[in-house]
Amino acid sequence: MFGSLWFTSLATTPYLISQAIDRGLQPHRPGPLLLWAGAVLVMGAAGASLGIMRHRSMTRLRMAAALQTADLVLAHATRLGAALPRRIGSGEVVTIGISDVWVIGRAMNVGGVGVASTVAYAVIAALLLRISPSLAVVVLCGVPVLGIVVGPLLGRMQSAGQRYRERQGALAARLVDVLGGLRILNGLGGKETHLARYRRESAVLCAQGYHVGNAASWVGALGRGLPVIFLAVVTWLAARLAASGEITVGELVGVYGYTAMLAIPVDVFIFCSFDVTRGIVAARRVVAFLRVPEEPADGEPAPPRPAALHDAVSGVTAEPGRFTVLAGSRTADAAAILDRLGRYGATEATWDGRRLDRIARPHVRRRVLVAEHEAEIFAGPLREVVAGREEADDARVRRAMDAAVAHDLTHQAGGDLGRPIEWQGRNLSGGQRQRLRLARALHADPEMLLAADPTSAVDAHTETAIAQRLTDLRTGRGTVLATTSPVLLSRADVVYYLVGGRVAARGTHRELLSAEPGYRALVTRVFEADEARA
Repeated sequence: MFGSLWFTSLATTPYLISQAIDRGLQPHRPGPLLLWAGAVLVMGAAGASLGIMRHRSMTRLRMAAALQTADLVLAHATRLGAALPRRIGSGEVVTIGISDVWVIGRAMNVGGVGVASTVAYAVIAALLLRISPSLAVVVLCGVPVLGIVVGPLLGRMQSAGQRYRERQGALAARLVDVLGGLRILNGLGGKETHLARYRRESAVLCAQGYHVGNAASWVGALGRGLPVIFLAVVTWLAARLAASGEITVGELVGVYGYTAMLAIPVDVFIFCSFDVTRGIVAARRVVAFLRVPEEPADGEPAPPRPAALHDAVSGVTAEPGRFTVLAGSRTADAAAILDRLGRYGATEATWDGRRLDRIARPHVRRRVLVAEHEAEIFAGPLREVVAGREEADDARVRRAMDAAVAHDLTHQAGGDLGRPIEWQGRNLSGGQRQRLRLARALHADPEMLLAADPTSAVDAHTETAIAQRLTDLRTGRGTVLATTSPVLLSRADVVYYLVGGRVAARGTHRELLSAEPGYRALVTRVFEADEARA
């Protein structure tokens, strides 16, 4: 509304000026001249007020669109939860949050100044029709001609922008991964290799950006240049009509004013098309993210008492109250089993004989915990990081940290559990982060704990202490670890030896050592590596 009224005030101002000339200035009549000049002044003041309100309302609309889109993305990411990194790359989410939502916000211009420009265009055409039908026809035909010229460029820009956006998301994902593992890369000496790879991919993205910029520059040039040509044509026609006496001097001035003002809505048409083209590319990425299916939360009630989890694909059964270990040469196979037993992604696993994916998700999350190797570490005091969503109790936090042999986290702070932890544990070593994650999982005290390689970043002495304390703390609770650590294997109630993601043998550690050559070779190889590490 404010945009339409503002553009209308601009469009009618040349009409008022033409009346002041024809009714007051040319016939030398001061009264009408002052009257129409006053009307121009009033219209100018009204236009200034409407322009302020238009700008405020459009800024609010753009911000609302961007922030509401961000809210939708954040809400959906929250609903996806831990399944999010399994479905979509972190770089894509980052690019949506810092780029796409604002591009979508700018595209909302078409709903404000875009509509207002259409109204202004119609008003000017009507005013010109009163003066000369031929001029009105030229004006009405001008925008379709501009559309024919600019349209192909917009299509080309949208296509190039789509490819640019896909590559941008992939590069952002690589950057997030590199930053997250920068300390490890420094330790391994791989920083320069990843830097060189990032530079190559960044150069490719830059070249792709030039393709987008090429089309955008032509759109910008035509958006500025064609209205000027359009203005010249209409002014020339109006001057010929004035010279022949078909229109008055005031009407000639009015036509020039209409046409000069018409350059604004024409420019708006072009740049709204530009914004909408980019907005469509961004919106497709956002919609693709919002279409990532979330797991249904509703379902059947959970078993009333602790019950076995069974993965039909692999043949693994996690018994309540037992310490189970999955051992295999491929870590990904064991991690996939844990995901299925924890109901992350598609699963045919059962809980007490019933399909796990049919049981209400909140019930599963409360009683079955998958402790991921790279689970998020949130910033905050140490006690709150360990306690997670629960109220922090210092005694319980210390028990969990002691079981995870993470007491060194408080040594530098004099035993203070209020020690600040940075996001992702950036002020901790790799081993400390791993033990902090384990302490957090042990503090949650789930009915069934599923964890992958919880001791891979600690030394042999610490691993032995963790194995003893973990089994003591988890007595009476179900625990499933995916590991090839001989120390943990020796303490397991049952070990599943995996080959190709399926159970090849089942038994205690000693039984498998004597009966399974493949298992013996696997454990021996790991034991020799541990000896070398020690």
